[in-house]
Amino acid sequence: MRFRAKMIDIGCFNHFTRVVNTISKLTKTCTLRLTTDKLYFILSDKVANGGVSMWCELSQGNFFDEFQLEGVSTEHNEIYMDLAAENLFRALKTAHNAKSLKIKLTNKHCPCITLAVELPSLSRVSRVVTHDIPVGVIPKKLWNDFKEPSVPDFDVSIYLPPLKTMKNVVERMKNLSNFLVLEANLNGEMNLKIETDLVSVTTHFKDLGNPSWGDNGSQDSTQDRDPETMMDVKVDIRKLLQFLACQQVNPSKVICNIVNKRIVHFILLHEDVSLQYFIPAHA
Repeated sequence: MRFRAKMIDIGCFNHFTRVVNTISKLTKTCTLRLTTDKLYFILSDKVANGGVSMWCELSQGNFFDEFQLEGVSTEHNEIYMDLAAENLFRALKTAHNAKSLKIKLTNKHCPCITLAVELPSLSRVSRVVTHDIPVGVIPKKLWNDFKEPSVPDFDVSIYLPPLKTMKNVVERMKNLSNFLVLEANLNGEMNLKIETDLVSVTTHFKDLGNPSWGDNGSQDSTQDRDPETMMDVKVDIRKLLQFLACQQVNPSKVICNIVNKRIVHFILLHEDVSLQYFIPAHA
């Protein structure tokens, strides 16, 4: 297996760093899947057991100037590895004004992703800082555990308000309860609610808009419903706040799909990044 890539555009570099920073806020460790044309950051905690899951997809051509990959075999030209997202972010952060960044898969006592950062220098000798991030290469037989999660048949799909606005609201609610009810309808309305023995708080959003999913079968179930009817899901506030920290990617839009009482599925879209995040309902 071999992998090497190079990045020299500072804009791409900063954008990639923001994406990895977002991933590191969502999860301590994740799986990095490399294919010839894409990179994926995957977290597949079993939603059924109350864990969140994440699927983030990037086109390598939008970030890297060079990208070479030899996977586990000709037939399966991919590499899967576990890594600590925060370690990758820390290494990238040291290189915010770099002239170039080279990334490759190496073997130094253990498999590593090695980042060689070329920094600007006043002399003719370039300064190169190297970071070795240990990774665990995942054997082919386990790859099926990291499939793209299927989009559930949702009851409501709605655009979210700006993540920063929503984060400020949820931050304040966190002081009152560990859980929050997120409800929305087909009329572009969404409420964030907290109900405890002592207090009941609701924040209303309206005119958010509902995405149209065309031929998507999951919308069939919504055709005959009263657009005013709210569908809701009760979630762990900390898990929701983790997702709302994604604002630094500056997404063009964020879609929220609710399966009533069961799961909330967020899709964050940027021109060259898509990130899906699933939070199961709190029983």
